[in-house]
Amino acid sequence: MSDIIRRHRVAALLGAALIISPFVMSFAQSEGNTVPTTQTPVAGLTAPNGSFAPIVAADKPAVVTITTVMKAEPGTTSDASPFDGGSPFDDYFRQFFGDQGMPMPKTPPQQQPQRAEALGSGFIVGADGIIVTNNHVIDGASSIKVALDDGTELPAKLVGRDAKNDLAVLKVKSDKPLPTVKWGDSDKLMPGDQVLAFGNPFGIGTTVTAGIVSARGRDLHSGPFDDFIQIDAPINHGNSGGPLVDVNGNVVGINAAIYSPNGGSVGVGFAIPSDQAQKVVAKLMKDGSIQYGYLGVEIQPVTADVASAIGLDHPAGALVSRVNDGSPAARAGVEAGDVITSFAGQDVKDPKDLSRAVADVTPGARETLSIWRKGKAVDISVDIGRNTDDVKTASLDDGSGAPGVGQGSPAIGLGLMDITPDIREQMNLAHNQRGAVVASVNPDKAAAASGIQAGDIIVAVNQMPVKSARQVTQAIAQAGKSGRKSVLLLVERDGGQIYVAVPLANG
Repeated sequence: MSDIIRRHRVAALLGAALIISPFVMSFAQSEGNTVPTTQTPVAGLTAPNGSFAPIVAADKPAVVTITTVMKAEPGTTSDASPFDGGSPFDDYFRQFFGDQGMPMPKTPPQQQPQRAEALGSGFIVGADGIIVTNNHVIDGASSIKVALDDGTELPAKLVGRDAKNDLAVLKVKSDKPLPTVKWGDSDKLMPGDQVLAFGNPFGIGTTVTAGIVSARGRDLHSGPFDDFIQIDAPINHGNSGGPLVDVNGNVVGINAAIYSPNGGSVGVGFAIPSDQAQKVVAKLMKDGSIQYGYLGVEIQPVTADVASAIGLDHPAGALVSRVNDGSPAARAGVEAGDVITSFAGQDVKDPKDLSRAVADVTPGARETLSIWRKGKAVDISVDIGRNTDDVKTASLDDGSGAPGVGQGSPAIGLGLMDITPDIREQMNLAHNQRGAVVASVNPDKAAAASGIQAGDIIVAVNQMPVKSARQVTQAIAQAGKSGRKSVLLLVERDGGQIYVAVPLANG
């Protein structure tokens, strides 16, 4: 997550945080006594020339308020947030009280908290009572209650949940068919398109706000499959799990988080795309949980410099910086330095494409990887493994903490040393460590601009392993003679490794 997001915090929209009993929030009930059994088709409208009222009238009955009950920690005080003091939720999912300046309800000292309640939103996608919401709305709940738009309250059963996508499916029983909303096509959304956000902010009752799509493909580093729709429609705590709909009244997203310096809406919200959510929901309805595919590689983007260095005609794909021992990728023969250009017949544009594609494959399936290796296209068959919480599908290496690279040639500004026994001992290197140690970096040359630091170890140049400073220098010189605009180096630092392309023209 970028520094600015860390400073201002991306907050989940779970409402009315932890309300310690006996204090229970009363929910404002919506107007109207009838509940339609089907969604009324809505013609696309554009405000301010038209009105969003028909969309709201059709969709609002299918939006629900979700209340969860959780056991409070023994000894929880009445004036402290349970998310203070180093909780992993501090950065991402800071809750209602404190964030908006409202004091926590005070419990007399002799009364120990017995339970806590939290508030979120959801929407009905099946007339038989199937409801979609965020996983963080129901996470840790001992009981779940759903309030329909007409005020009816029903107990809910958890059908399935998936923390990685932050989605959950609930089921309620009703003596009559329930109103529903339809899934839309989020892939067709473009920045500037109008959208409406539904939910129950702060427990005041079902609310709708209007705005536009501000951006697509936002990565908040809150999960492995981040691909958020950014919107400027105001959403607040309690909106979590509510639907984001297009001007046809179809669900194109699920409201999940806000970017905020103060806990309230500042016009920067995020929703999970419907095309991503709909697939997850279908799997949860069928199996209750999701088994993710596992490939076992660390990958990074293919920049223009990287593409030039390895002979690709355009920057696309996922560059493999490491293959995990014993992984499906290792057994299939994938190598560090390979660029995965397609998976299961689908083009891989960037590392996120590969991560999502692998995750969607059922473990045990056999798929084909198309790879660019040392100037040639190669196809490899791989048996997809099963991902667990302690392994990553195809983990992204963004280079944080890892170096840029260079050479012993004056052209890119590095001084190199061989790995001698003394150097090996001083740097505490493994007995089989090979490569060349970066002894110095010229701050005015290309290697420094790429991020190289003294102490880095260059272990490969243009995907060819090197054992000495001389081999590094010769390989870089050869890259220059061949007319390449950049050279690709594999660098190790602090036990990690990353590919970095260094422009030769900048020497």
